[in-house]
Amino acid sequence: MDAATWGLIIATFVACFVEMVEATTIVMAMGYTRSWKSALAGTFAALGALAVVTVAAGYALANWLPESALQLAIGGLLLIFGLQWLRKAILRSSGRKAIHDEDAIYREEVAAAKAAGETKTGLDLFAFMVSFKGVFLEGMEVVFIVLTFGLNAGNIPGAALGAIAAVVIVLGVAVALRRPLSMINENLLKYGVGLLLASFGTYWAVEGLGIFREGRESIDWPGHDLMILVLLVAWLLLSRIFVAVLRTPSSPVAAPEVAVEVKK
Repeated sequence: MDAATWGLIIATFVACFVEMVEATTIVMAMGYTRSWKSALAGTFAALGALAVVTVAAGYALANWLPESALQLAIGGLLLIFGLQWLRKAILRSSGRKAIHDEDAIYREEVAAAKAAGETKTGLDLFAFMVSFKGVFLEGMEVVFIVLTFGLNAGNIPGAALGAIAAVVIVLGVAVALRRPLSMINENLLKYGVGLLLASFGTYWAVEGLGIFREGRESIDWPGHDLMILVLLVAWLLLSRIFVAVLRTPSSPVAAPEVAVEVKK
């Protein structure tokens, strides 16, 4: 495989890894608290639904839109997703938003599972639906990442390989440890993924603006793919400026009381 393929695999792997950590936390909470059978049934049902969505959306995007329109649509959506992730990362880094805590999320899911009461049927509908919803919602972002990166690179199998590797590794580590993957600095990963999505989104969206000019051909960046690195640095610097501006000032330290002796 060439460097471009490896870059595609690594980019999709990192982006999908974050989403799989969150989905795995939800499924583990339902499995250990209520029913592994129902939690896994919900997981596989969500994966089946995601496969259908992937095939349908991939076919529609690849066959119904010209190249420049595809780049504009996918780049714009990718930029929106990237800016959302960057916004959260900036707020967390500046102290204006709580740090994402996988252990706390796990405890909340466990508490909700216990409060739901026992089921009388063979299939625990609560565990099934919570697992289905968690995997499907997180998986939709994975599908979006695979399609956007894969279609623009002309290599859907490479993007899918990165996503599959993320799923296998996250599940393998979770099964081995039997606990949420809270030891992973997910906030740092999300910051990095947000930078990647914003950079690639900007690059492809600008290329896709060629749909509005005569000939409807994509706009070429100077330096071509090397401009992605320039955009990555630009988004990083801009995000750090926002972090510095929004950083929550530390609470002022109270001055120590000084005892004053009054002479009579």
